[in-house]
Amino acid sequence: MNHTDQTAEATKMAQDELARPSGEPVPVPPADVAQKPAKKKESWLEVIKTIVYALLIAGVIRSFLFQPFNIPSGSMEGTLLIGDYLFVSKSAYGYSRYSFPFGFIPFSGRFFASTPTRGDIVVFKFPQDNSTDYIKRLIGLPGDRVQMKEGVLYINDQAVPKVKVDDYVEDLGGQPHHVPQYKETLPNGVSYNVLDREPEGNLDNTQVFVVPEGHYFMMGDNRDNSADSRVDVGYVPFENFVGKAEIIFFSTNGSAHIWEFWKWPFTIRYERVGHFTY
Repeated sequence: MNHTDQTAEATKMAQDELARPSGEPVPVPPADVAQKPAKKKESWLEVIKTIVYALLIAGVIRSFLFQPFNIPSGSMEGTLLIGDYLFVSKSAYGYSRYSFPFGFIPFSGRFFASTPTRGDIVVFKFPQDNSTDYIKRLIGLPGDRVQMKEGVLYINDQAVPKVKVDDYVEDLGGQPHHVPQYKETLPNGVSYNVLDREPEGNLDNTQVFVVPEGHYFMMGDNRDNSADSRVDVGYVPFENFVGKAEIIFFSTNGSAHIWEFWKWPFTIRYERVGHFTY
């Protein structure tokens, strides 16, 4: 309604008021005028509702389907590199309290549990504090005897086949550095590569570890540079499993600072994007 229409409407209302008999109800103002403040309030409510719905959907996806996870250390080189970003399947092993952010739902055990497979790459909560995320390869199942002897992995007193493959080449200060690399094949047929940085390293010979019921034995693929079940981590309770690493959705070599946006395209490891971890 333009200004001229509004003036005419006001004049007509005034005339009708003079002609109206005493006691007759006063007409209600036009609906579009009366409801303007309500519409503005409704628009803010819609925005708030949209934000809340988006957060709820994101929370459900993160808790029940997939959680993003980035690689903070070199313990899984050369399978996983610092700067890799993964999707971790939360449904792979069922759900425990640690499937949810901050473990805020207080219950024990797992529901919809599925048995882990030897050789899986697992994200789990560090048993010593039940809060720090670790990522390692599952080597020992409940009841297994696990040992390292002269750099060879033994499971239930049987040596895991270890075959030399091409060296893993890493960049150290702009210079290529060759690290001996081997292919291991677990009893169930799962194969992967491991690094042997120190042929006589401290972790190349260990005691025999007997994995307790309800626990698992984890090792990093970068065998001489991994805090795992051989040392600090110990046996990992099944309840502490967060999920199974599935796919690398992004990877960066970290050579550009956050403000150096013009360098970002050159820091992405495009060849790793979309790479499955199994």
